[in-house]
Amino acid sequence: MLPFSFYSLLPMIQLCALEVTNMHIQIPKDYNPVLTVRETQEAIKYIRDTFQHEFGKQLHLSRISAPLFVSKSSGLNGNLSGVERPIAFDMKEIPEETFEVVQSLAKWKRLALKKYNFDLHEGLYTNMNAIRRDEEVDNTHSVYVDQWDWERVIAKEERTIETLEKTVKRIFKVIKHMEHEVWYKYPKAVFRLPEEVFFIDAQDLENMYPNLDTKERELAITREKKCVFIERIGRPLKISQKPHDGRAPDYDDWELNGDLFFYLPSLDMALEISSMGIRVDEDSIVQQCIEAGCKERLDLPYHKMVQNKELPYTIGGGIGQSRLCMLLLNKAHVGEVQASIWPEEMIAICEKNNIPLL
Repeated sequence: MLPFSFYSLLPMIQLCALEVTNMHIQIPKDYNPVLTVRETQEAIKYIRDTFQHEFGKQLHLSRISAPLFVSKSSGLNGNLSGVERPIAFDMKEIPEETFEVVQSLAKWKRLALKKYNFDLHEGLYTNMNAIRRDEEVDNTHSVYVDQWDWERVIAKEERTIETLEKTVKRIFKVIKHMEHEVWYKYPKAVFRLPEEVFFIDAQDLENMYPNLDTKERELAITREKKCVFIERIGRPLKISQKPHDGRAPDYDDWELNGDLFFYLPSLDMALEISSMGIRVDEDSIVQQCIEAGCKERLDLPYHKMVQNKELPYTIGGGIGQSRLCMLLLNKAHVGEVQASIWPEEMIAICEKNNIPLL
């Protein structure tokens, strides 16, 4: 236990929701960032350096380099929810090919595990940087994405919900460890985290809150439990007939995936820190691509390798670097911990309310 009271250090802060043209931004009342910009920069580096070291050690992961872009024809780029437009360009030396800035490294990582001869229960992590131009920017969303992408080899018989939850607990343990590490260096700024993670199926969550939409359900359960992992995301739910959230059909198995949320009282928000899952096998990739109406993807090189059992069975995901810093330092805007581009109206509102964007 940390030697201070969470409730005396972090009282519930009243929020003022401000509409700015087409944007929605939340401003905590009397917000105090505690750390200066330079102190925040130092804290960001400390958190990133320390976390990736501890994370790699806990999950037996080796750091490797990752691409910023891949060829479109390879089928390696992530499609996310299927509506985001990747940034594409051509190359003078290879005029017949189109290249795309990565949106997800989920498929690339699995291929890398095979290429670099990783053994059972070994894995990799990498710094993934992306540009998502269709993102609606707000307190927690930016067009610039920075996260630790990771992937680990498992046996086919380990493709179970028990394996998924065990891995989530190990990641939670590392994040909890970071709370203590940050407290020793920045005791006035650190955010006190809950003691455990609560697991719930997306359908059970909808059954609990049938009259709420997806984001309202996430907030309701995270307010109560403080840290929540919502499982089985991708297929339509029984009441709404809509998925809890969009998921590409060709990397996560929709029965063996989920999102990790922490409650952030300064914004009264369920902050998503990680999305992860056990990856599709030779059967689920076919079933999910058919369900999603994109059967043509099954003819792409990567998809054929999965169907032909040429790739290892894996579990993997991403952990938001800026969001983790935002959580641990109790920041009100992701722009306080990453350098990105924001609308002028948002910059002005943040400056007026003592929110220093980098």
